[in-house]
Amino acid sequence: MTGDFRPALIVVDLQEDFCPPNGSLAVPEGRDIIPLVNKLLALPFVIKIATRDWHPRDHVSFAANHEGKQPYTDFVKITNPNNESESYESRLWPVHCVQGTKGAELVPELHEKIDKIIEKGIDSRVEMYSPFYDPFTSPRVFDSGLAGVLRENHVTDVYVVGLAADYCVKSAALDAVKEGFKTYLVEDCTRAVDAAGWPECKKGIEASGARVVSMEAPEVQRLMTAQSNA
Repeated sequence: MTGDFRPALIVVDLQEDFCPPNGSLAVPEGRDIIPLVNKLLALPFVIKIATRDWHPRDHVSFAANHEGKQPYTDFVKITNPNNESESYESRLWPVHCVQGTKGAELVPELHEKIDKIIEKGIDSRVEMYSPFYDPFTSPRVFDSGLAGVLRENHVTDVYVVGLAADYCVKSAALDAVKEGFKTYLVEDCTRAVDAAGWPECKKGIEASGARVVSMEAPEVQRLMTAQSNA
């Protein structure tokens, strides 16, 4: 790759618990994206990173840890453990991606072409959709080091795929833009928890400066051309 184009691929949370048929928080059609993700993994990225939720059993996002609360429909207020004035409302989920369980494993159909795995959601006190860091800022509670990894590899452009489009993939794209990277969310390679709301969600992603593109878009075809010229 040339110095002015050094792309990275981030495969977000393509884990058993997010995929049918047996995932505890299965995203509809989530497993269908794997062949296209593998196609991208075969392209000449500078670095290929997979992220995964890696939750302790007492994680704040699990409805089971809140008496009387139900997954999907109920929310909980999460407060910055280091600053009580900073808080947000977060959706509750079924127990998923518990550290060391089969549900937390990356799907076995992924090609073994991952250079690095980044784990997130490790602190039981905060929800962390983004693979970069939690939503708090004053101060931040957990930083995965992902931005540093990208900079160490002199990455210029970030391509984001995985699950789920309207939560962790969205957050990955938004924070990649914040960190100064040209960012592309490859729509064919993701699925949403709430498919009906995806068109509106996509508008918000594009408003941030990230591009939502298809496998046929010039931004992806550029990679395929680089592969054929290698």
